[in-house]
Amino acid sequence: MIFNFLIIFILPILAGLMYFFMASEVCRTSKFRSMMFGDIGFKKIEAAFILFGIYFITRPLQNILGPHPMSLIVNCLRQFFLMAVIAPSILVAISHWVPTPSGAPRSTKFAAYTIGVLMGIIFILLNTLVVTGSKVLSTWNFITLYDSVWFQSNTQPIQLILIHLICQFVSPVGFLLLAAAYVRHRRHNYQLVNIYNLIPTKWRYLEASLVIFAGSFIVAGIAALFGAYYTHIWVIYFTGAIISGIFATKSIKLPPKDIPKDLK
Repeated sequence: MIFNFLIIFILPILAGLMYFFMASEVCRTSKFRSMMFGDIGFKKIEAAFILFGIYFITRPLQNILGPHPMSLIVNCLRQFFLMAVIAPSILVAISHWVPTPSGAPRSTKFAAYTIGVLMGIIFILLNTLVVTGSKVLSTWNFITLYDSVWFQSNTQPIQLILIHLICQFVSPVGFLLLAAAYVRHRRHNYQLVNIYNLIPTKWRYLEASLVIFAGSFIVAGIAALFGAYYTHIWVIYFTGAIISGIFATKSIKLPPKDIPKDLK
């Protein structure tokens, strides 16, 4: 029970609180540094962090609201939220860091959210096909923890598992890696390094944060592909999210230049 409680309750809540804290730091520093990234970009990053906080902190609902189909419904809603709203929002927010008054092109926004919605719909359709029931993870006093069961017939078609993972590789993983690539491009082409000499370092931490988060999803997916779909595997991306949040927080709090005066 202690191990299940740690995974199902503590880690998601810690990850959620981490991202709420990051959103508050973005809000605080944007008052002084929005000129560095643009006011739109800061607001969208703040919103994306809040959405991530909601996504993680609601994870325990997937296990405590009851048996099938409640665990399936919560999982579908959360994953659609991640794939169709949060991941595209991160990419669009990063894309707003362009040297134009209007920010990211409309085509980028349309493509990101359209692809995210399509991947989310495919995920839900597939999930309702392969999840055929639920199992009791553990019970403690009046609390019963449930988890969805893939393929109660014990047959696990590899094609369905691959489609399931490919959807998630496109969104959120693909969007996070694209955002990391854009940050890397901006870092290597930054023109004001002589004035704001810590900006490349800030962006290096942000790039690392995005790569770590995306990488945790990849590792969890590989573990699921060669192992089995069960709750404990997703401790990988909970842990990845917390580590990613630490790097992102470091990026946010690092000043744009040595001996800053803007936050004193």
